[in-house]
Amino acid sequence: MSFKSFLAKPFAKTISRKIKSESIHAVELQTQIMNELIEKGKTTVFGKDHGFEKISNYEDFKNHVPIVDYEQMKNYVERVMAGEENVLWKGKPIYFGKTSGTTSGTKYIPITKDSISNHLDTARNALMCYIAETGKTNWVDGKMIFLSGSPELDEKNGIKTGRLSGIVNHHVPAYLRKNQLPSYQTNCIEDWETKVEKIVEETMNQNMTLISGIPPWVQMYYDRLIERTGKKTIAEIFPNLQLFVYGGVNFAPYREKLERTVGKKIDGIETYPASEGFIAFQDSQKETGLLLNTNSGIFFEFIPATEIFSEHPKRMTLKDVELGINYAIIINNNAGLWGYNIGDTVKFVSQNPYRIVVTGRIKHFISAFGEHVIAEEVEYAILEAAKKMNAEITEFHVAPFISSDQGQSYHEWFIEFAKSPADMKVFANELEQNMMLKNIYYRDLIEGKILRSLKITPMKKDSFTNYMRSKGKLGGQNKVARLGNDRSVADELSTLTNDN
Repeated sequence: MSFKSFLAKPFAKTISRKIKSESIHAVELQTQIMNELIEKGKTTVFGKDHGFEKISNYEDFKNHVPIVDYEQMKNYVERVMAGEENVLWKGKPIYFGKTSGTTSGTKYIPITKDSISNHLDTARNALMCYIAETGKTNWVDGKMIFLSGSPELDEKNGIKTGRLSGIVNHHVPAYLRKNQLPSYQTNCIEDWETKVEKIVEETMNQNMTLISGIPPWVQMYYDRLIERTGKKTIAEIFPNLQLFVYGGVNFAPYREKLERTVGKKIDGIETYPASEGFIAFQDSQKETGLLLNTNSGIFFEFIPATEIFSEHPKRMTLKDVELGINYAIIINNNAGLWGYNIGDTVKFVSQNPYRIVVTGRIKHFISAFGEHVIAEEVEYAILEAAKKMNAEITEFHVAPFISSDQGQSYHEWFIEFAKSPADMKVFANELEQNMMLKNIYYRDLIEGKILRSLKITPMKKDSFTNYMRSKGKLGGQNKVARLGNDRSVADELSTLTNDN
């Protein structure tokens, strides 16, 4: 055991005890953070525009701070980008996190001197909780690979701008820097496929112990490693690989193929980072869900997902949430985001402490016929069908097909199989039954013959990779939309099917 791994245990226990203590007082801490944000926000342009001096409690807060998306706060962001100070938060941001929006184009999310610790400390806390619970520290001495965006940053009026993963890369602690791969030069490569090949070269002969990244891109990296080395599993290449840190998408549909590719059981830590804030992380290998980050400069609000598009949706704080309800998550933070709808939905699986699971995106749903199908439902349906039929899924997308003929509309599933089911008709029936079980509106539409049974369109190998490449979104933090309420993605995927 190295001196570094020896010191990791007492440090991890200290951090873990602090997190557990804070989780007990989550509601009180959230109230405290709300008050601190209001006090510091009073002198900002936003605070003055919205009467922060009149806010003394949460009811006042709701009356003065509207729920907004990026488009609705864009004018404030543009003033910050133009060089104006004290607009959304005191002074100027130290970074802009650059992220892609579905309707807003590129979004620029402020990261301030006060908020940067939320991004950095939370990643550390997730690892420390793992050490404190398991006692495993051997991975600290090996090489660690972070499949992330480029760390090269642009500037806008003196404010450094780039992808969140690239920004965080500049803050990797010195004690981990020498263990980090790939090299800075390789990390700066923009073309994902070129970058992966270079990463393979740099890592294939190293003692890799930790890998971090979004599951589909990690799978691509694994596939390239196996092709390059001629080995059958990743465990043969990296026998000391112990830990997989992931986030960004639901891991469940990728789990079976990834674990088979690795060839041995390794531990995982799920995280929920976003440019807007590091929202939650897995604090235990034994418990379900991610611990909500309730003492890290973010004041959370929650709106029942069914009300998010209402004119006057019900807003609530942590103390009023219930288990098993889908909520849109709203952020107010010390980066200057106020009433900001990040577009995600979550469900609480525990209130002591407050743990969540991410259930989908507000804008990623199907309700062409009033069914309001969400990501959680389609992911459950396909995962259960794959388990029963011994199939493996690489990626998928679901979209409505609307016919003018009564009873001829349906949901079309574009599925790329790593391992196809023995009988596609039986698989489709399993998928249908699972969907009807999870969504009563869908069941009523099928039983009422408003919709006919779903259609599966098998996809060629690498279809989704090719689709993402065509959009300039291959690799990094980019994700395939699992659901579409129209045919915009489906029509492009149709050109890549096995039928062509």
